[in-house]
Amino acid sequence: MNILISFLGTTLDAYRSGEARWNTWRPSVALAMQDDLHFDQYYIIYQPTFEDLFKRISDDILLCSPDTQIIPVQIQMSDPWDFEEVYSKLYDFSREYDFSPEGNQYYIHITTGTHVAQICLFLLNESHHLPGKLIQSQPTHRGNPAKGKYNLIDLDLSRYDLLAKRFAEERHNDQDFLKSGIATRNRQFNELIETIERVAIHSREPILLTGPTGAGKSQLARKIYELKRLNKQIQGSFVDVNCATLRGDQAMSTLFGHKKGAFTGATTDRPGLLKTADGGILFLDEIGELGLDEQAMLLRAIEEKSFLPLGSDHEESSSFQLICGTNRDLTQSIKSGRFRTDLLTRINLWDFELPGLAERREDIEPNLDYELNRFSEASGKHITFNKEARERFLEYALHPDTAWSGNFRELNAMVVRMATLANGGRIDLKTVQAEIARVRKKTPPPEADNALAELLGTDYAEHFDRFDLAQLRETIAVCRSSGSLAEAGKRLFAVSRLNRRSVNDSDRLGKYLAKYGLDFAKIKNQAQN
Repeated sequence: MNILISFLGTTLDAYRSGEARWNTWRPSVALAMQDDLHFDQYYIIYQPTFEDLFKRISDDILLCSPDTQIIPVQIQMSDPWDFEEVYSKLYDFSREYDFSPEGNQYYIHITTGTHVAQICLFLLNESHHLPGKLIQSQPTHRGNPAKGKYNLIDLDLSRYDLLAKRFAEERHNDQDFLKSGIATRNRQFNELIETIERVAIHSREPILLTGPTGAGKSQLARKIYELKRLNKQIQGSFVDVNCATLRGDQAMSTLFGHKKGAFTGATTDRPGLLKTADGGILFLDEIGELGLDEQAMLLRAIEEKSFLPLGSDHEESSSFQLICGTNRDLTQSIKSGRFRTDLLTRINLWDFELPGLAERREDIEPNLDYELNRFSEASGKHITFNKEARERFLEYALHPDTAWSGNFRELNAMVVRMATLANGGRIDLKTVQAEIARVRKKTPPPEADNALAELLGTDYAEHFDRFDLAQLRETIAVCRSSGSLAEAGKRLFAVSRLNRRSVNDSDRLGKYLAKYGLDFAKIKNQAQN
């Protein structure tokens, strides 16, 4: 069966009376006059005050299509332009009637009724509460003026492809915005940003950003705020709080505000940062450092949108979106009694772990260009690397022995120092070498390579190929665990020695170590110290 759902047009359907009405387009009647579309059932929604008009229109529909069953749907609305009321009434209608798409074809007429009613019908159709195709009717200047014409609103593939492409471009632009325009290459990070973009656009629930210090949590939180503001989802401010700096009454006062005289030194009223963030985003960085009392008040503020300033008898209200950042394992903090289970449950509905720079080495080069451009814009001077200098820096940056413990902050600091010292706007090889030496002097080597650093010097990576160093690491490890040079040689050459008529493993190993200025005794002594 073909089933039509439509509002009675209290203006267009009542345009004329008498025989003259057949010379005028009336949308509800016109749909019953179509040669290529017949409706078996016709639901007409109307308010009781328009009962007479409903009867006149029903009679005319039956004149045009005698076998159509007209089903009246009376809905009382105090204000047909009130979105909440209209949507609620139509939603109730959709739940009350048993629509069966199997074997039936439904049509939703969105020409009659108020604009609010048409929008509500569209939304209920999109959510599948009212199944079927959207149909729109309109008058024509040719042929029978009362008949008009109709269109089925069903996006054809060509138009849909264009819309989908435009939507994809907008999403790409949003994701690019969250990445500060950096063309990141790490697949997992790009997928993470894609998910964060969806959440940022569609959710106001708390977001928890975890990851090591310097991984970019603060910058990403601000970008989420700017993205939501660009999309006109928020109007308030971005309030950034480092919880590690908050202690005692200062923490309570800073977050929740206070009244004059609430404690010693409280000489004036203070609104607090939760109030300042009303309508915007509150970013609590290092939330794992927040005290338990503050955590309890924060939980209530998140759930009830209200809190009690220090020294006040009256609650303040604030509606903000919360973003939290931490480099702690909050689950472990719960076990040690430093963090509330209920607060973690509330703030980690959306939990995103940002990887450190060492886990995204393929993103070092585009981030290097980004940091260099930032410096150039801030200083007003165009700064670049020469070819040798860039290659040497990337060799250092991409080397697995470079720990990047300071993450993106460390990269930024290195770029700022090299760019500041660049002569004529060009960072040369000498500047890069000096910067690498400076960082290595201040940065202890990774634990796994302490032996190499102590035996060969902290700049060992500059003098030997990675291939040779990998071989040497294994050799040193075997020497350390062996009682003599001969024993170490037998273990290291256990396969190749089988093919030799005469073997001297000690001599062979001694010559290998001598290439690096080492001997067995030196390695054993270093291991024991």
